[in-house]
Amino acid sequence: MTSVPPDLSALKAKMRESWMAGDFGVIARYAEAAEEDFVRRLALSSGVRVLDVACGTGNTAIPAAKAGANVTGVDIAPNLLEQARQRAHDAGVSADFREGDAEHLDFPDNSFDVIISVFGAMFAPRPERVAAELLRVCRSGGTIAMGNWTPTGFVGKMFALSAKHAPPPPGVPPPSLWGDEPTVRQRFGAGARDVQCRKYSCDFTYPFPPTKVVELFRQYFGPTKTAFARLDAAGQKAMAEDMERTWTENNQATDGTTNIPGEYLEVRVTPR
Repeated sequence: MTSVPPDLSALKAKMRESWMAGDFGVIARYAEAAEEDFVRRLALSSGVRVLDVACGTGNTAIPAAKAGANVTGVDIAPNLLEQARQRAHDAGVSADFREGDAEHLDFPDNSFDVIISVFGAMFAPRPERVAAELLRVCRSGGTIAMGNWTPTGFVGKMFALSAKHAPPPPGVPPPSLWGDEPTVRQRFGAGARDVQCRKYSCDFTYPFPPTKVVELFRQYFGPTKTAFARLDAAGQKAMAEDMERTWTENNQATDGTTNIPGEYLEVRVTPR
């Protein structure tokens, strides 16, 4: 059983504020292609009931709606939901976006045929609750599809770097454990008839060098912006230098731009 701080409501409020800080839509734009590919692999049929958990600005909900699915998206951050609604309107598709918590989904049992969560529900502080809720609201024989950053991939390294400089609350497990196959199998446990995992890459490609990428994340990525705000000047300088070094060391581009493969684990669960 996961241990979390006693004041769970305060922790959730801080997480919500963190994701509302900055402008996540700017960051999410660079993952659109990979998330569209994720949805494409699901081969959704027209009319299928889809729930996108921690949907953010709609990177997976919108292509799912374009495929003809009946889509509902939930997220803890209302400003991200507003962006998702506007993007869906601009794309000419219909989707129901509402505020919601991955650990307490406000839907009856067996409400959906497909549950999607890409780089989203993995951040909730109680993973065992997340797994139980995903299993509960998905119909028997349906599909739970998650995309989770791996501990050993580039994003996992960045999580570890951030935790070193701005430690998370005690008792909250690293989100990248959702990218570890044995851990995923344990979390879904007896509620899963089948669990399939495969690794893919979401490439981080930016038309500017790593130093500018770090500035982008400091300004627009809420969790990074919040982490820096917790530090004094010396701490901010040390964290920025570590981030710039890590981005530079992993950069595969040689023309002044940035290109780094971001490994993630695609999880497909069939509920009993």
